[in-house]
Amino acid sequence: MGQFDDVEGGASSTAPKAASEVRTYTVQKGDSLSKIAKAQYGDASQWKKIYEANKERIKNPDLIQPGWVLTIP
Repeated sequence: MGQFDDVEGGASSTAPKAASEVRTYTVQKGDSLSKIAKAQYGDASQWKKIYEANKERIKNPDLIQPGWVLTIP
């Protein structure tokens, strides 16, 4: 018998599964949500996804500031 024979296998983890799928983007001068969406998704009309994921920071989607780190879902 080995040292770990009584340990059961499982898929539990303390890290959320979606963590590997979440990216961030640092806003640059001249950026807009639609420009970021075009670069990240290939479709500028997907800007609402970025807005929804960052509503706590973005009060007005037309006013984002360079240096902000946004979550890209």
